[in-house]
Amino acid sequence: MFLHVVPLGLFAMIVLIVAIASMKTMREKELQAHQQLRQQEMEHERKMKELEIEKVKLELEKARATKNG
Repeated sequence: MFLHVVPLGLFAMIVLIVAIASMKTMREKELQAHQQLRQQEMEHERKMKELEIEKVKLELEKARATKNG
C-alpha cells in the first residue's frame, strides 16, 4: 500500500509544480499586457493634448486674422 502512495504523491507534486509555473507565466503575460495598455493610453492622452493645443493655436490665429482683417 505504501508503494502506491509514493508515486501518487510524486505525481501530485509534479502537477502542482507545473500548475504554479503556468500560473506564474500567465500572470507575467497579464502584467505585460496591462503595462502595454497603460503605455498606449498615455500615448493617446499625449496626442489628444497636442491636438487640443493645435486647435487653440488655430482659433487664436483665426481670431487675430478676423481682428486685423
